[in-house]
Amino acid sequence: MNPETKKIMAPLDAPVVKNLKAGDTVLLSGIIITGRDAAHKKMVDLINSGQDLPFSINGEVIYYVGPTPAPPGRPIGAAGPTTSYRMDQYAPLLIERGLKGMIGKGRRSEDVKEAMKKWGAVYFAAIGGTGALMSRCIKEAEVIAWDELGPEAVRRLAVEDMPLIVATDIYGGDLYISGPEQFQTN
Repeated sequence: MNPETKKIMAPLDAPVVKNLKAGDTVLLSGIIITGRDAAHKKMVDLINSGQDLPFSINGEVIYYVGPTPAPPGRPIGAAGPTTSYRMDQYAPLLIERGLKGMIGKGRRSEDVKEAMKKWGAVYFAAIGGTGALMSRCIKEAEVIAWDELGPEAVRRLAVEDMPLIVATDIYGGDLYISGPEQFQTN
């Protein structure tokens, strides 16, 4: 482990989120949830209609993943990140309602970044193409909502030392901007 890698536990709270900066490497352990496009639409539709979600998102970290079926003896199959911008239309409302972290790949919209600053949330990047390796960090997996969505059902995952990079922090730091800037020449 890099001596500067931060070990953090999910669910997240405000002091942990405030201590994370774009570019930090972290090992995330604890309980997180999963959700992709279809699950996000269901969540936002429920909230907008005044109904409660079938699970709490307060302090939660959501992993944008649609895992493959679990092989024998494993809790989950390959579990690599999906492209995050597909959740951008839904993320600001969920952040306002208490979501503290998101895991995916790729840039986020300005609306999402503004919501992260205003409500205190962080975006973690996971390395695409590493689904089999990421699944090794997942010790337990259980569908908690919308089983009919198959791979896009909401799951509760117990994770241990999931390697991530803070891509966007609550201070406006964005690794997708600052990273390439380091290597630009005039």
